[in-house]
Amino acid sequence: MDGIHDLGGVHGFGAIPRERDEPVFHDRWEGRVFAMAVGGGLANVDAFRHAVERLDPVAYLTAGYYGRWLAALERLVAEPEDSLRPRGGPLARRSIDTPPRFRIGQRVVVRDVRTRGHTRCPRYVRRRRGVVERHHGAWVFPDAHAHGRGEEPQHVYGVAFDARELWGETAEPATRVSVDLFESYLDVEP
Repeated sequence: MDGIHDLGGVHGFGAIPRERDEPVFHDRWEGRVFAMAVGGGLANVDAFRHAVERLDPVAYLTAGYYGRWLAALERLVAEPEDSLRPRGGPLARRSIDTPPRFRIGQRVVVRDVRTRGHTRCPRYVRRRRGVVERHHGAWVFPDAHAHGRGEEPQHVYGVAFDARELWGETAEPATRVSVDLFESYLDVEP
């Protein structure tokens, strides 16, 4: 989903404030929301992320981290869907028979993935060129899992990008950004 939640590389939001010795939860209600989200069994992690992504942009930017979680839980309670319920354990790593399409050191380009649903492909890497630096094995594909279409596991790669490839010549020199990307997001560099 291309929305307000995909802020990576977007300018104009100012510096990210850092709170010295920040507690895990600022208020007791945040801890309760965390417990409901993690242990409530309302939805798998991908469906939960998709519920957060569907918040109104103003609500997303003003609700705070656990406020967004609470709003997502409210949405999931209001529109229950059994196919989105968690199955099995928390780890999403899977074994698949398909061999990896890409090898370490191979140059790739990220496809221009656009969807009205959930995706883990950040907007700022789309149409950008990088190099595969790691193969993480096969994992549940969030883009399908979030919508109750099953796990559809596929290979995941750590892809390194030069910062200038992502943000132009004004990017900090000699800086690399690594992003984990599912196989279907990638093509061989032409």
